Amino acid sequence: MMIYIPKGLVHMLELFTLYAPFARVVLAVVAILWAAHWLLIGRNPDFGIERMFPRQLIMLGLTIFGLLVTVLAMPINESSRNQLIGLLGIVISGVLAFSSTTIISNLMAGILLRITKPFKVGDFIRVGDHFGRVSERGLFDTEIQTETRELIALPNTYCINNPVSTIRGSGTIISASLSLGYDADRREIESLLLEAAQSCGLEEPFVHILELGNFSVTYRLSGFLEESKLLLSVRSNLYGCVLDTLHNNGIEIMSPSFMSQRQLRDGEKMIPCPTVVEASDNHSATAEEIAFDKAERAEAMEYEKERLVEEIERLKSALDKDSESGDKKVMQELLEQKQNHLESLKQAGALEETKNGSPAPTAETVNNSAPPAPGQ
Repeated sequence: MMIYIPKGLVHMLELFTLYAPFARVVLAVVAILWAAHWLLIGRNPDFGIERMFPRQLIMLGLTIFGLLVTVLAMPINESSRNQLIGLLGIVISGVLAFSSTTIISNLMAGILLRITKPFKVGDFIRVGDHFGRVSERGLFDTEIQTETRELIALPNTYCINNPVSTIRGSGTIISASLSLGYDADRREIESLLLEAAQSCGLEEPFVHILELGNFSVTYRLSGFLEESKLLLSVRSNLYGCVLDTLHNNGIEIMSPSFMSQRQLRDGEKMIPCPTVVEASDNHSATAEEIAFDKAERAEAMEYEKERLVEEIERLKSALDKDSESGDKKVMQELLEQKQNHLESLKQAGALEETKNGSPAPTAETVNNSAPPAPGQ
């Protein structure tokens, strides 16, 4: 007995057989992308831009790879498949080609900044007319904190298209320029300027004569500052030390052209009278502590996380080599504490970013709250 099967049903079965593998591939790609998004981004909504950057790059790569796999699995002939792959390549190339005027340009610039590493969080940088400390490096922009505590977001393309001057963390040279009359002996001036630089804590000071003007000589005093974080305070102290040293030695800091605008007796000089100021016992915050609070917290957090990562790797390496069970148990407990401490630092950093600059636990406070290591 023969069973009659309608042609429409046969056609549907053929289509199902033809497209079933493709449908399975599409479902698998969607499921993998969804799972990857949840693992990398979805379950960590409090992560800031800094920590999301590599995860977003991974998702971008997985998405492009998923599209390529989907095209390869389509039930079409080889010629059509090659055309679709070529079209996909043209689309991606077109996006990259027009990236200079789109959001993609900042993304590409951000990747370039990560590769070249012209600066890191906490560094003093000058980009164009902007100067400050780096408080955050994002996917599309770089945030700096200025001397007036303002937060400025600079697009990454701006940082690429303009020269970036970075003050090295290992130390920098600070300078003070001033003009003095020709009646002052050059050798005496240089000696007093070097004395002023040493009195404010600068190392290896030196003096340059920049210009022999019509009415005055321009000097520049420079010295090495090992702790570059104190740039603003030490520069101000340098100016003050120059004033005090020259005035205490009878050197007038005044443009000679001013002599034609005032009536002075012979030998009279415009030098303020010395005053005695009592030192205060109260600790006053430095300019850097007030102006660069967010940048300081961000740098301390990054340094602490790098230190913990190194310690965790060292403990893991020691666990692999150690064969004694007692020592292994102690090191395992210490490793877990370091990992928990690192995770708490990451959560504190994410909380800092979500609060838009409100005070958050620093690396020191989190370190103090961490449980003691075994045997301590």
